[in-house]
Amino acid sequence: MSEKLPYFGTSTASQRKRLFEVWEETGNISYACRKARLSRTAFYRWYPRFEKEGYAGLEKPLSHAAHNPVKTSEEIASRIENLKRSNPEWGQQRIADELMKSNNWVPVVNASTVWRILKAKGLMPGKTRKRGKKK
Repeated sequence: MSEKLPYFGTSTASQRKRLFEVWEETGNISYACRKARLSRTAFYRWYPRFEKEGYAGLEKPLSHAAHNPVKTSEEIASRIENLKRSNPEWGQQRIADELMKSNNWVPVVNASTVWRILKAKGLMPGKTRKRGKKK
């Protein structure tokens, strides 16, 4: 059996502050991580921010959100809308495939993006599930 490794959950601002205080006092990363109950990965993840902003940079957690989300252009959104209006029986995958075909078989958008755009424009009903019979 392998040795069970400790689980280090999400760090708090006080843990991060203690981590870097102990590290500055001792210069020993492993010791500072043990004292703050954080992993070495956490230290190296927060270190660039600490170098740049100091202790103030340790207050807010790192963002997991995309900072520059890719947004589908209005031109493509209007092409999707036009395809759906002219071919109401086509679904999201067919529309995505037709866009890819007109783009020399290079994908333009995926089917879920087509669905999201059509849903926002009111052209696609919500996903419905078939459920068992009601008794």
